[in-house]
Amino acid sequence: MIRPEVSVVICAYTEQRWDQLVEAVASVRRQTLPPGEIVIIVDHNEKLLVRLRRALPSVRSVASRGERGLSGARNTGIGATTGEWIAFLDDDAVAAPDWLARLSSHWADHATMGVGGKVQPLWQADRPRWFPEEFDWVVGCSYRGLPESAAPVRNLLGANMCLRRDIFDAVGGFRSSMGRVGTNEAGCEETELCIRGQQRWKSRRFIYEPLARVYHHVPAARARWRYYSARCYAEGISKARVARLVGVEDGLAAERSHAFRNLPRGIVRGIADSARHREPFGLMMAGAILAGLSLATVGYLVGRLHRYRIGVRQNRHEQEMTLGPLAPGWFELRWPGDDSRI
Repeated sequence: MIRPEVSVVICAYTEQRWDQLVEAVASVRRQTLPPGEIVIIVDHNEKLLVRLRRALPSVRSVASRGERGLSGARNTGIGATTGEWIAFLDDDAVAAPDWLARLSSHWADHATMGVGGKVQPLWQADRPRWFPEEFDWVVGCSYRGLPESAAPVRNLLGANMCLRRDIFDAVGGFRSSMGRVGTNEAGCEETELCIRGQQRWKSRRFIYEPLARVYHHVPAARARWRYYSARCYAEGISKARVARLVGVEDGLAAERSHAFRNLPRGIVRGIADSARHREPFGLMMAGAILAGLSLATVGYLVGRLHRYRIGVRQNRHEQEMTLGPLAPGWFELRWPGDDSRI
């Protein structure tokens, strides 16, 4: 059997995104570089799985065999595909026709472990004028401060990333105790995986290619202050966990750069815009940057304090992964000594 060059994995968990999921599949079928296979991983939703198999028989739909959540679904996708490269697309995102072709321009270099592209928001309601572009990661999109041309980055964005299979063979899959489960605001599973890869191979890298674009639906509920603040706080807690697993230096390097370089510029820009146009939205945007940074910092401190208070010490074997027994088309990941939750 000839191994396809790239497999596309789309993870889904709810019928509420049905139309968007169908649109995501259609966008992959329209690629100028066709994938070898498209696999939809359904996260513990039998009704959705049955509906997909009836409505889209030409696409392989597979039930997640991992723990409930995005990480378990992605790990099932790794085991269910055969491509040398595995591209991940969110079920509420639409890929540009040249998405895979743009990503593939970096595949020939073996030093490249993965390639990710730009994620642009598709706001279902108007974008709030107070919402800073520096915080577009809150809604799963590329943010102001990322490279404007192809360049190495610490980690890729989960909604638009393509990873070489050998990274999973060497360092394992996504950590099942991290990442989204349903509608919660947890994250950073792809960040932790990418850092593990770079710690394993110092001379290899991940590439951000902004010309490889996908468009990510942002529901109106995520354009509200309540979601913004909750997501910033949850990101801080997730980053505390990443720092504990991979070390503070690697776990927070990109965040420090963003906080000390890009966020002050955003605050100054917001104040200047408010003065120039004599309207409050620039000041509101500057305030949102300060609030978002503060909430993320508090979340990080709470995450670190929580680990201290419950008296859990980092196990020196925590980063060692044991692969569970292989079954046809999937695998399970177990992490010795890791039964904790932040």
